[in-house]
Formats: sequence, structure tokens, C-alpha cells
Amino acid sequence: MNEVGSRGPCPFCGRPMIAGPTVDRHHWVPKSKGGRVSERLHTVCHRMIHRVLSEKELASAYADPEAVRAHPDIRRFVAWVRRQPPEYLDWPKEPRERRR
Repeated sequence: MNEVGSRGPCPFCGRPMIAGPTVDRHHWVPKSKGGRVSERLHTVCHRMIHRVLSEKELASAYADPEAVRAHPDIRRFVAWVRRQPPEYLDWPKEPRERRR
């Protein structure tokens, strides 16, 4: 049985998720591009995905966790974030301007 408040492993980094502000919903294909399926993942993971990839890139080439993790910048981030505690909540760096 899961610990109290556990939401299972993050499909992005594999760390346990704890209910609260450290968990977000992510649409692998952005809603603006017709995506309907969403999944919970860590807020810090979600922010990093949108920091590195545009909505257009997410919709065309990075529409699932495996494809996103294959991106070189994301691979380095995942290796780093896996060493952080599940409750870790921080902005990895200043967000870049959003691209569509």
C-alpha cells in the first residue's frame, strides 16, 4: 500500500510523488495543440519540460515521457533531479520566453 498522500512514481523522473504543491498535471500533447490526455508529475519536472521544449515540439516529437527524457538537456536534468527528495520544489532556472 502507498504511503499516506502518495500518488505513485512520477512518470518523468520515477521519484515518488506526494500530494500537494509538488505535483502538477501535464498534457503530453499541449491542449492548445489538441491534447486531451494528462498525467500527474512533479512540478519541478513539469516546469523543466516547458522550459526546454516548445508546445510545437511537444506536439510533434515529444508527446510521451520516453521521448522527452531522450532530449539531451532533459537527460541531464533527470539525472540531477533523481537525487532530490520527492518534496523538492524549486524553479530550475529562470524560464525562457514561451514559444508556440
